[in-house]
Amino acid sequence: MSRFDFDWVDAFADKAFGGNGCAVVHGGAGLPEAVCTAYVRETSLVECTFTGPSDVADIRVRYFLASREIPFAGHPTIATVAAMRDRGLIRGDHLVLETGAGLVQIKLVGDLIEMTQVAPEFGPDADLALVAAAVSLPVDAIVGQPQKVSTGLPFCITVLKDHAALAAAQLDLGALERLGQSLGADGIDMMEPFLVTLQGATALGDTYSRLLMAPPSPPEDPFTGSATGAMAAYLWRHGLMDKDTFTAEQGHGLGRPGQARVTRVGTANAMTGIRVAGKGFILMRGTVDLPDYL
Repeated sequence: MSRFDFDWVDAFADKAFGGNGCAVVHGGAGLPEAVCTAYVRETSLVECTFTGPSDVADIRVRYFLASREIPFAGHPTIATVAAMRDRGLIRGDHLVLETGAGLVQIKLVGDLIEMTQVAPEFGPDADLALVAAAVSLPVDAIVGQPQKVSTGLPFCITVLKDHAALAAAQLDLGALERLGQSLGADGIDMMEPFLVTLQGATALGDTYSRLLMAPPSPPEDPFTGSATGAMAAYLWRHGLMDKDTFTAEQGHGLGRPGQARVTRVGTANAMTGIRVAGKGFILMRGTVDLPDYL
């Protein structure tokens, strides 16, 4: 049994109970996957991070869902850096993270934490009928062609016509499994559609999104930083966003409003990265005793 410092951070929020929560376990990167996933289940959060030393970056960050380790995630990155900054572990305004998706560049801009996600990878188009069935919506609620896109973690980016369709979406697990198989998911990654409308939840926003999630994760993600990067790349690639920087909103329907500033690196046809910036609020600080094995 070992004792670790941890911070519980609400990412993409500047006050308590907004955005998306993440527990950051400092120095826990050497723990086995079974212990880390058990910890995520114990917290009932979507994801948690475990940090440790790195030979190639300032720090190594491992990301875990309740079911498995994943290479990268957006809101846990914001949470991790916010926790490190609060503990005085960052010198200057730049930081490099070693992640399973590669090196992630971080810049501190005032109270904003800006991560540069890797250049987008555009995968296959998704079957329109399968996407509609997966989120229990009619086909005509979807605008354009959904597509698999990744800026570190793949999502099926799906634009909806209005807020009413966004609110009505419900996950159908059987249809979701068929959609994932059609997009090359490995049977563990369900490839949940990231749903977006081209109107903010508030007057400050340019987009408003939802991510419905399959068990054992909670049923909906309050704010999804990695999917926000992929979504932004999709919008720019398909000419649906005319701003080089825009404000993405998510979580308002859950009573956990979150907001990110998203900036394109490169041209719309040759993006070299996507910058996603947000704030982090430290909600809890403490220690946790975790076993070395399960």
